[in-house]
Amino acid sequence: MQWRNTPYRYGLVSMALHWGIALTVFSLFGLGLWMVELDYYSSWSHTAPALHKSIGLTLFALMLLRLLWRFVSPPPPPLNSYSRMTRLGATFGHALLYLGLFALMVSGYLISTADGRGIAVFGLFEVPASITSIPEQADLAGWIHEYLAWGLVVFASLHGLAALKHHFIDRDATLTRMLGRRAD
Repeated sequence: MQWRNTPYRYGLVSMALHWGIALTVFSLFGLGLWMVELDYYSSWSHTAPALHKSIGLTLFALMLLRLLWRFVSPPPPPLNSYSRMTRLGATFGHALLYLGLFALMVSGYLISTADGRGIAVFGLFEVPASITSIPEQADLAGWIHEYLAWGLVVFASLHGLAALKHHFIDRDATLTRMLGRRAD
């Protein structure tokens, strides 16, 4: 298995980033749903949000790495069998996933730092609060964060269903390329 992408398949780094980020996004979504239902007296009422924030900031760093990696090791070109609309849909869909994820993480940062305190990352270091002057920042960012999270999870699920459609109905190499197999 190659580290870098080739014209025929994704490399190990791209695959690890893709599947790792997908798993992290869905895990953070589940953690977020669970933690907002905790009451103040739960032993997890402070631990779960701290964990959610630390993982979210780690995800932000991974997304920056993933974006950089796309320039260092460009993804394989679209398959010749794709129609013009499929190519446009894939380009638009991937851009929407990237933009949505970054907007989701920025809104999470704005919620967490609205009171002027930084965010401790696994107790190792702190990301400072740099924007604290937006009126009703925590409420507005919280609303955006919630709806973006739902939208991204739904859209990522549709993305996965589209890959399965390509694999089982179209019988093309879309999914197998992301699993490290060569597309001929």
